[in-house]
Amino acid sequence: MNPSQDPNRKPVASPTPPIPSLPPVNNFPMQPLTKSAVEKPNPKPKASRSPWLRDIVGLAIFVVVVAVGAFVINTFIFRSFNVVGPSMEPTLDGGYGDLPNDRLIINLLPETWAHLQGKDWVPNRGDIIVFRNPRWSANSGQDDEYVVKRVVAFPGERVVVSDCKLKIYNKEHPEGFDPYTKFANLAENDKEVNKCVDGEGTDGTVTDGNIFVVGDHRDGNHSMDSRNGNGRSTLGLVPLKNIVGKVTLRIWPLDRLKAF
Repeated sequence: MNPSQDPNRKPVASPTPPIPSLPPVNNFPMQPLTKSAVEKPNPKPKASRSPWLRDIVGLAIFVVVVAVGAFVINTFIFRSFNVVGPSMEPTLDGGYGDLPNDRLIINLLPETWAHLQGKDWVPNRGDIIVFRNPRWSANSGQDDEYVVKRVVAFPGERVVVSDCKLKIYNKEHPEGFDPYTKFANLAENDKEVNKCVDGEGTDGTVTDGNIFVVGDHRDGNHSMDSRNGNGRSTLGLVPLKNIVGKVTLRIWPLDRLKAF
């Protein structure tokens, strides 16, 4: 007989395996709740201004800052001018024919610095400058409030136009000299365009506080400037206080970009 089928056999209990101990659910000791900043809600303060009012104030501040910045730049640092008319050809184009108007950048810093020192800025001979027209007034009917020309002579120097030439007489050159032979920023075809300097009979000495200016288009009656011979219309001498600044850069047209 199979022992497992013995009806008189008593069942034997098998030992129960030990239950493994489990780690505690929370290793951190329980702490009593305390009052803290986290537990206290911090309500958002009520806005003092509506969003649209904030936007308007911000936009107004931006506009004011831009306007002030533009004023400071255009008054003390640099300005931009268009050349109009043929008086500075061939160095600068004033929009005649198919050529566009040259756009110039004028450096105001030397003039600004001189004024801060209580002085008038004196340019160098040969500088191309922009100045306020000494003959212009609000009621004069002239449109040319600002003019661009080249500086030729200074106080104490005598300027004479004779036999199609302009000469300057001073202590260093009592026999006279032609300033255009020393100018480095003339157009390459300047001699071809200006075979004869107009203004025969111009003869005068530059007075204190003034300069003598001439347009680069010297042949013919293309430039109204300080020359007064041969019945020419003239601007006369230009006061130093009228100078706006020196032409330092031509920025337009791009294919004629040039520093002066």
